[in-house]
Amino acid sequence: MPFNNLLADARAPRLRLLANGGEVPGAVEAEIRSNNHYAADRFRVGVALGAMAAAPWAASDDIDAEIKVSLDGGLSWTSLVQGAVDRVEIDPVSRLLWLDGRDRTAALIEARTQETFANRTASEIATLLAGRHGLTADVQTTTTLVGRYWQRDHDRITLDQFSRAITEWDLLVTLAQHEGFDVWVSGAVLHFRAAQQADGPAAVLRPAASWSGPANLVGLRLERSLTLARDIEVVVKSWNARQQAAFQQTARAARGGAKAGRPPQRYVYVVPNLTPDAALQLAQRRLAELTRHERVITAEMPGDLVLQPRMQVVLEGSATGFDQLYWIDEVDRHLSVHGGFTQQVRARNASVGSQATSPADLVQLQEGEAPWTAF
Repeated sequence: MPFNNLLADARAPRLRLLANGGEVPGAVEAEIRSNNHYAADRFRVGVALGAMAAAPWAASDDIDAEIKVSLDGGLSWTSLVQGAVDRVEIDPVSRLLWLDGRDRTAALIEARTQETFANRTASEIATLLAGRHGLTADVQTTTTLVGRYWQRDHDRITLDQFSRAITEWDLLVTLAQHEGFDVWVSGAVLHFRAAQQADGPAAVLRPAASWSGPANLVGLRLERSLTLARDIEVVVKSWNARQQAAFQQTARAARGGAKAGRPPQRYVYVVPNLTPDAALQLAQRRLAELTRHERVITAEMPGDLVLQPRMQVVLEGSATGFDQLYWIDEVDRHLSVHGGFTQQVRARNASVGSQATSPADLVQLQEGEAPWTAF
């Protein structure tokens, strides 16, 4: 269903719960939180036990759940989340069962690893780990061997003092950040690829009806960080063991509303064994991440099956500087027999008119100057 026609169409929301492949009757309520934070999506679903015995649920050790929603009275269904149940809660007086869990990211989060992957690329590792957990691999090919990330011929993970605490998910996130990629799980698919770009027109959010369409929000909160509204400077300092040299790279963003003469907000990162190019890329990525937190909108609206983290939305009709493009950060859906189907969408971006400087500055540190000094 197209998002912008959401309020115009008659809807008959329905909820379906599957546990270990079989349908569980009596599902009455569900909450699904989807995010863009290198973290698992979470869910909580409530079931009226009715004549169903509580004893099997109390004894279950392994429950794989999937939550589906229909907006056409059950003619078609969309899967919103699937994953393992972490906690079972039973209320024998009210005859209610609650299941809390995470999507399939949880399997990677809980899998410890001490393996060396120095002679594999990031995409090969992502494909390998996806297969281990029964996930389909949506992986963009990379060419650099991971042992080369730090200009060494060994794998940094295995030499880390805390390597026993490294999980497969930590490894995938680290590899994604080095490649400038994003990594997430949706359904039974592991995605490991370059950060998504806009795909088609962005959905429009309207707190009030306008010439371009009807209102589609029931609540709206607007936030702006004045700290991030200043000029921002990101500095990455590194010592390259192979080149025997210390250097720093700087990336800057000029903010449209910054006051003349005001010093920039400065962020410093110290990362060992980077090349100058890798340090520059890291500075630019950190700059983009920081500036996107300047403006945050939180919209409450009828639930839909379209909006997801990493998609774009446009706010229209607030009559403020917040009317612009945003990237969705979180979608929190709630469906119940009493409250209907609603959702809260959190999205963020820098102000329109902000400009990142390019290229960044390369500064060669003097001999004896330690790049890891506290700043």
